[in-house]
Amino acid sequence: MKNNGELIDFLISSGYLKTPGVVTAFKKADRTNFVSRNLREFSYEDRPLPAVSGQTISQPSTVAFMLEQLGVKAGQKILDIGFGTGWTTALLSEITGSRGHVYALEYNIEMYKLGSANLKLQGCKNITLLRKSGWRGLPQAQPFDRILVSASAQNIPKQLVDQLVYPGRLVIPVENSILRITKDEQGNLNKKEFSGFVFVPFIEVK
Repeated sequence: MKNNGELIDFLISSGYLKTPGVVTAFKKADRTNFVSRNLREFSYEDRPLPAVSGQTISQPSTVAFMLEQLGVKAGQKILDIGFGTGWTTALLSEITGSRGHVYALEYNIEMYKLGSANLKLQGCKNITLLRKSGWRGLPQAQPFDRILVSASAQNIPKQLVDQLVYPGRLVIPVENSILRITKDEQGNLNKKEFSGFVFVPFIEVK
């Protein structure tokens, strides 16, 4: 795939992209703006690419899948944990729009600097970036309509579930699966598992 349009067509035809709002976000937040300059010729390939400090930018199909499972709506408040190069934050910013807000956390200092610079160039206005671990979530800004985690945990952090609204949704990799956890109006949890994914580990930082 040679350009963003071809990538989006591939993601739609493969069933990864479905929702108009997510498709529009992919059009506005071009992946090449979040890929290292020396790797931009590979921006539209459906594979992860190296970033800094041994981290990567996830492959487009995985990002599209997670965003579709997250089900973000315009005007919502989102917590994005492990924003990396900034691509997921930019996509979430586009989806939730000017009436919504994205709180994005990144612990790795080099990734934080890189992602922050990329997001500044992207011109995202409805975001708050914080250099901190997302293990405990962000209690001072809770509750959140949606929480996205981009690193693999050993189990589901209870504190993240507790910071969801009623109803709310958390999408998080746990070991080699992606879990979609939905909290209903009564606080009951519904979990759905999608296996066959690989992510960097979600490291607990106290």
